[in-house]
Amino acid sequence: MVLSFILTPLIRKLAVKIGAVDSPNARRVNKVPMPTMGGLAIFGAFNISCFFLMKQQYPTHQLWVLFIAECVIIATGILDDIYELTPKQKLTGITLAGLIVFFFAKVRMTTLTVPFLGTLNLGLLSLPITLIWILAITNAVNLIDGLDGLATGVSIIALFTSGLTGFFFLNVTGTFVSMWIFTLVFALLGFLPFNFHPASIYLGDTGALFIGFMISVFSLYGLKNATFITIVIPVIILGVPITDTVYAILRRVLNKKPISQADKHHLHHRLMEMGLSHTQTVLVIYGIALIFSFISLLYPISNVLGSVLLTVATMFGLELFVESIGLVGSKRKPLLNWISKIIGNKRKK
Repeated sequence: MVLSFILTPLIRKLAVKIGAVDSPNARRVNKVPMPTMGGLAIFGAFNISCFFLMKQQYPTHQLWVLFIAECVIIATGILDDIYELTPKQKLTGITLAGLIVFFFAKVRMTTLTVPFLGTLNLGLLSLPITLIWILAITNAVNLIDGLDGLATGVSIIALFTSGLTGFFFLNVTGTFVSMWIFTLVFALLGFLPFNFHPASIYLGDTGALFIGFMISVFSLYGLKNATFITIVIPVIILGVPITDTVYAILRRVLNKKPISQADKHHLHHRLMEMGLSHTQTVLVIYGIALIFSFISLLYPISNVLGSVLLTVATMFGLELFVESIGLVGSKRKPLLNWISKIIGNKRKK
């Protein structure tokens, strides 16, 4: 945390010097040019801590392999912050990092246990499923990075919950994964004061891609032999970025627009359009992230039926919330319309 706090102002000066700056436009909320690439401070603090302060706590081979994969992600993010890469170019960088993790760190999904069906060996499907997981989580975190401190704070909540769950309930690969997670949490905490509204530096794609990639890799340690519970828990923990991504894709498909086309209809945009200030919007989304985290902590102490019912209830409540703020569109509210119709029919009777 201290290292991150010290490095961030230095990275800010570097970002300005090399032109890694977000200029105001129709899609961005900043009104003045803002130095980006703040994720480089988090990356530096995290790895200095891992290699020099706590190296003896981690498997050396995986530490180095993960570092190489991180460098690929960081390079992709830096290039995007300076030159604005195309979606395909960013996808290539994330995929390359995912391949390094899969083949050299051996961090991958190998089996899937489905309730009432038993355990399935993924075999050749292990590679595509693992890569899809990494790509999905990485891009989900990248998509919510739209307001000061938003992605940083949500990631802190998600990672902290993941660390607790992994250490106390899932027992993923000893304790070193949880220690890795908490190391990243504190690197993010050191950066947050500079990133919270009014921010003096942005995460940039350097930070958003790095954080998303690390979250996806950490979660894979608990998904090597995936079960219903181990898959659902990280999905619920990452409820905010996953919800925003899923409904963004749905919104663009329904409006017959390219999935990769950016817009101003994300969760934070909708809340601000409802009258919330910048800071209020961020704090509300922090609250939603905390709700998802608390729900996720109920899964390890529930049986299969309880977990299924908890998932159904969560999805029902989420759909009501999404429709109430018009995340897909002001006219697309099937569940609310259905409820209104039932209530209307009862009143007539």
